[in-house]
Amino acid sequence: MKKQQRQITKSRGPGVPPFKEGSVEELTQRNVEAVLNLEEAAKDQRTRTELLAERIAQFCGSMRFVWVHVIWFSGWIVFNLMPGIRHIDPFPFTFLTLVVSLEAIFLSTFILISQNHDAQISERRNHLDLQINLLSEQENTKMIHMLQAIAEKVGVDLSHDSDLAQLRQETQPEKLAEQIEKREEK
Repeated sequence: MKKQQRQITKSRGPGVPPFKEGSVEELTQRNVEAVLNLEEAAKDQRTRTELLAERIAQFCGSMRFVWVHVIWFSGWIVFNLMPGIRHIDPFPFTFLTLVVSLEAIFLSTFILISQNHDAQISERRNHLDLQINLLSEQENTKMIHMLQAIAEKVGVDLSHDSDLAQLRQETQPEKLAEQIEKREEK
């Protein structure tokens, strides 16, 4: 399916003034729209089976689903306990148990399919967060280098700042991951 781009509107709705050009609200709105576009693109990549599984999982997580089952089970039990009629599934309701067991198997499968797709979207979002954080760290390191050069140019003494040398170093994600793993092993 084609990825649909949302248009950023400068208006926030009727009666609410539009964003100022270059405002923080406009910037955050662009960010919100970019994330929504990414998530919609991921949702657009779902197969028909995944869409069906998601719709079934959504229905199963609703009160309507509960009420349908309360009515269905109550009707089934009352009908099969009524005296004077031929019972389809007499007590202990073996056929009802079979139907409910099969339903549970299929419902759990649909829910797992839906959760797997949600987990993939979440994993992509986490990867995007990591990439943005790494880029921000690289930008900050570069800014520290530039600020130190400016400070040296104007004659500011930074020798008393013991953290500056460490902050100028680039963060190495591999080493951070090793530190985390070592800490988790303890």
